[in-house]
Order: sequence, then structure tokens, then C-alpha cells
Amino acid sequence: MLVEIWSDLVCPWCYIGKRRFEKALAGFDHRDRVEVVHRSFQLDPSAPHGEVRDQAEMLSAKLGMPPERVRALNTEMEHRAAEDGLEYNLSGGTVGNTADAHRLIHLARDAGLQGPVIEAFYRAHFTDRRSLFDPDSLVELAAEAGLDPGAARAVLDSDRYAADVQTDQVEAQQLGATGVPFFVVDGRYGVSGAQPTETFTQVLARAWAESRPPVTIAAGDGGACDGDACAVPAEPRG
Repeated sequence: MLVEIWSDLVCPWCYIGKRRFEKALAGFDHRDRVEVVHRSFQLDPSAPHGEVRDQAEMLSAKLGMPPERVRALNTEMEHRAAEDGLEYNLSGGTVGNTADAHRLIHLARDAGLQGPVIEAFYRAHFTDRRSLFDPDSLVELAAEAGLDPGAARAVLDSDRYAADVQTDQVEAQQLGATGVPFFVVDGRYGVSGAQPTETFTQVLARAWAESRPPVTIAAGDGGACDGDACAVPAEPRG
């Protein structure tokens, strides 16, 4: 069963949603039959490459609220993250264009390392305050997660996977996603937002049950219809 997760690497709810989904998957009986694929979604694809902005200042301008209110919201988000076992250090954080980081996530998928790399990127941004917007930092982070640094550098020095990032973005919009995280389970069930772990548990169970044929638990002279004929089983003789 396939689970696709659209997210942006600087979205605080995306990291929380990822962790909640992982908790649900860990308790799912058929977790070894579930493939998880991370897809790209840029919240601000127009952000200039190579430039960073103070996160609180950016949100203040975007949301039209005082910087002190943004700082208070960041503190609230840090507390929310802690409830899910995550450490957020948002004060003094920066934001920028995430296209290069997303391209490395696609490289990591081809290398069978998508899970470790995306986890490393999230932890770097939200916990360790390391840059996802500088090529040298991205290569270093990818290498620490097991990705070949030469392959990562080659991707960043080219436009490889840029079309894949764009395709993911378009597909999310076609599916009706206006924000992230956005989960699609078995190609049929969409889950928007960082829902509680229990919600993911229910969706996994339902999708698995509905994608599997019923199991015959009894056969023989139980009475059944086949085509236009309905057999009437003989009553047992006493």
C-alpha cells in the first residue's frame, strides 16, 4: 500500500504531521507492506534562490501582525512540537527557497535513502538551526544521512530533479491540496494537515481493509447462488 506525503521542509506542521503519521504506522500490523514516498510542495516557490529572510519578520509581513505576536506563536509551536517528541528552536530562524533541498529529496528516493535524508533536513532546520538554503550545508547534511556527497553536489550544480519538484507541486494542486502536510493513502484517501495519530491509524486500517479481497472462511454445502442458479442444500438427516 502506497502512502504519499506532500510537505515543505520549512513547514513546522509538516514535521509534526510526519511524526504523528510515523507513530500510527509503527502500530499498524501491516507496516512492512506500506511504502512511504515524500513528495515536494513549496510554500513559497517565488522566494529568491540563495537569499534568506528572518522567519519572524517574514511571517509578520505576510500575516500582518506585530513581530512580538509572531514570536509568541513560535513559542506556542515549540510547545506543540515537544508534545510529539520534537525539539523546535524557532527563535532567530531563517527561511528561503527550498527547491534545492527538495531536489535532494528526490535524489535520496532514487538512492533508497529518502526517509533518513528528509528526517535529517527537518531536524537541521527546526532543531539544529542549520541551513537548508546553502549548497555546502545541504551537501553536508545529505552526506550525514548517508547520501553520496559527490552525487548530491552534482545535482545541485545542475537542474536535475527540478521538473520532478514542479510535477509534485502541480499534482498536489490537482488533488485539491492548498497547503501541507497533505497525505494520500492508497491513492484514494486524502488527509489534510497534521491530524492526530488516531486519525492516521483509522485511515491506514480502512484503506488496507478496503483494498483487500474478502477471505473465504467457510465453503461447502452452505447454500449459494451461482449465475442464474441457486442451489438448495440438502437438509442433514437426523
